[in-house]
Amino acid sequence: MIPSNSGFLQQDFIIEEQTSRTYAMDINKLNIRGFTDQLQAMEQAVYKIIHTDRYHHIIYSHNYGIELEDLTGEPISYVASEIERRISEALLWDNRITRVDNFTFEVGRDSVYATFRVYTIYGDFVAERTVNF
Repeated sequence: MIPSNSGFLQQDFIIEEQTSRTYAMDINKLNIRGFTDQLQAMEQAVYKIIHTDRYHHIIYSHNYGIELEDLTGEPISYVASEIERRISEALLWDNRITRVDNFTFEVGRDSVYATFRVYTIYGDFVAERTVNF
């Protein structure tokens, strides 16, 4: 006898959002200490996304991380606008992040220090990233 799947797609499905609970990273000491959730987990996720080179690690999808290598040697006006676009693009792939704005830039001799505000479903916070060029 062949099993029947008629009516299977007509059932009501409940879509549940997964928790944000994850391991807590101590970025300064480079180790894991316990667990974290919600806003702290989002701060950690943003840190990981903007410090991971896109396409360089097979463990991550091609949507994860950021591309910054090709900014070396470009004019600072181009670098600043591209950093803003690329950070926003990298972070907005995460459906828990709703908006990224309020970018400010400090230009050094060979780097750009960017700060920006990240809005998530758990609240908002300021993040930062230094890009050497």
